[in-house]
Amino acid sequence: MEWQLEHLFKSVEEAEKKLFELKKRGEEFKSRYRETLERVTPEEFGKIIEEYEAILEEIGRAEVYAFLLFTLDSSKGRVITLFEELGNRVRNNLIWFELEFGKLPKSVQQKFIDQNPKYRYLLKQWIEEYPHRLSEGEERVLMIKNSTGREAFIRLFDEEIAKIEVEWDGQKIGEEELLAKLHSPERKIRLRAQELFTDELKKRLSLLTYIYNQLKRDWNTTYIQLRNYSTPEQVRHLSNQVSQRSVDALIEAVENSTHLVEEYYQLKGKLLGLKPLYDYDRYAPLNLSPSAENIPIEVAQQEVVESYRNFDPLFGEIVETAFREGWIDLYPKPGKRSGAFSCATTTDLHPYVLLNYTGNLRDVFTIAHELGHAIHQYLSRGVGYLQSYTPLTTAETASIFGEMLLFDRWKNRKEGMEKVELIGGKLEEIFATIHRQVVFTNFERRVYNSKEELTPEQLSQIWMEENRKMFGDSLQLTDNYRFWWSYITHFYHSPFYCYAYAYAGLLVFTLYHLYRNGYPDFKSHYIRFLQEGGAVPPIKQFKRFGLDLESVYFWQEGLKQVEELLEEFKKEVKKLEGIQSEKQ
Repeated sequence: MEWQLEHLFKSVEEAEKKLFELKKRGEEFKSRYRETLERVTPEEFGKIIEEYEAILEEIGRAEVYAFLLFTLDSSKGRVITLFEELGNRVRNNLIWFELEFGKLPKSVQQKFIDQNPKYRYLLKQWIEEYPHRLSEGEERVLMIKNSTGREAFIRLFDEEIAKIEVEWDGQKIGEEELLAKLHSPERKIRLRAQELFTDELKKRLSLLTYIYNQLKRDWNTTYIQLRNYSTPEQVRHLSNQVSQRSVDALIEAVENSTHLVEEYYQLKGKLLGLKPLYDYDRYAPLNLSPSAENIPIEVAQQEVVESYRNFDPLFGEIVETAFREGWIDLYPKPGKRSGAFSCATTTDLHPYVLLNYTGNLRDVFTIAHELGHAIHQYLSRGVGYLQSYTPLTTAETASIFGEMLLFDRWKNRKEGMEKVELIGGKLEEIFATIHRQVVFTNFERRVYNSKEELTPEQLSQIWMEENRKMFGDSLQLTDNYRFWWSYITHFYHSPFYCYAYAYAGLLVFTLYHLYRNGYPDFKSHYIRFLQEGGAVPPIKQFKRFGLDLESVYFWQEGLKQVEELLEEFKKEVKKLEGIQSEKQ
């Protein structure tokens, strides 16, 4: 299964031509409407913002095309750089629009908002962000410099990580396939994978440290010194439409629940007969049968499709279409970016889903996760390009919810060791989604609050200290693990992104609890939430489910669901031990 990118453009040349046409269109837009907004009617303003949105959508189409080409082949960095530069030339003629709206008298702004309800929430966000905007000239300079500054360093990181390749049993394998070895039932394979990957990181550690320090410096310069945000993470909270207090409450609640992580891994070590349990044992399957490591893609596809279809036929239809019509690039290959994502495109097209399927259980859940994103992105197209993108804190909702659908489908059909392994795997994924992401966030907080350029040793020390808080004595972190901060993509691409996974994870556990317990009209509320994309504030969206995202109880309720799953795991283990005792 491979992407069919001709749905976007037939060639790089066609996309490049489109950007030159858009540059002229942007110049005409600026010439017609600049310094007129205070005099236009609300109806005229509605037409102007629709034209603005249409131009940005076409820029987005071309840039997504270049990004997807680069994702498949890291040697195509020249294309993505070219398209960023061309896209910025078009945006230079559009910068004035949001700035001019921000300067309008409040009475005029409110009139435009009241009579253009489609853009109500977007316009309110523009007003909220306006105090952090610079002059038009300054914004243009920052945009131009970004492609030779921040974006250039991010590209360098991507290309460097994509070069990771090791010899394994006579074959060359890349990062994704190497990390998949950490899920092997054989400890010597897990250890070898850890050592080989560490060696690759060590070779690049000086460069990766330099890149990370420069990105940190750029972020703090841009958002603290120039845009006057009070903390390095405030800009992320504003875009996520959540308060600092809400995020702090989330992190505090998760930190106070690390005993769940410790209890699980202590039990896992006992089940595997491994003492101590090392970092490279963390993802070892509880069922040490090699057959558990090879799930054919046909089986994975059917399970994911059916889990979504059983929730709602519409969801099943979207997932089937994704497999059938070239939305998915499935397998790892040389030069291809590691990991997985679902990339939204334009309102007349479908998302594109990147996977690196290697056949283990984790990969099947990754399919369910990314296709949850795709469903969300596909359904939200109706609110328009500018508002179809959701805050990060709700962007993960549909993906994690999809994983829960698949998990319940399998859990109800399993028993004995298979059920123990399934629940254990789910708990590990939950800890990775919630507790590990809080580790990442605390790591970033300490790094970004440091005024100095940090050495590899300092970064590694912070990394180890924060990780030990999660695992306690249940898992021993080796010296090799010290360097593993250096490949985390979100640290380079999107600072302070990671808490959104924990935020969404606990939100989904609460939502899923409501679903299983027959909350009135749950499906219609949930589908409406997905369709709204980013056009409605999250706090308002979830009030329909009786949830208050600012309440401490909300986080506690989500963690309660995790605790209940851990208790179910312990009961299944005891049941299994009882059966084994009887056999003896």
